[in-house]
Amino acid sequence: MNLICLIFAVSKTTVKDNGMRFLRNPNFTIAVLAIYTAAIYLYFFPRNHEMSTASKTATVGASVVILALLWFLLRRREKLRKERENDIKHIDKKEE
Repeated sequence: MNLICLIFAVSKTTVKDNGMRFLRNPNFTIAVLAIYTAAIYLYFFPRNHEMSTASKTATVGASVVILALLWFLLRRREKLRKERENDIKHIDKKEE
């Protein structure tokens, strides 16, 4: 749990004027989580003889799917945030 907190603390966070925190670069976060997942896989799975190979492969596959989904959602969130900011700027320019 501490490693996840460290990942989000190290990733490039920025404080906006309204006090909201957001990740500037979701690729960095996904890369760190992928490296962490690979390290866990390389360290623990060869030592675990209770799980079958198919079960180990399914676990890694699920991790990859989760990371891909997280990447997609973070990219979408970033795109929506940029569109929202552009809309606000556009509305402000119309009012002036």
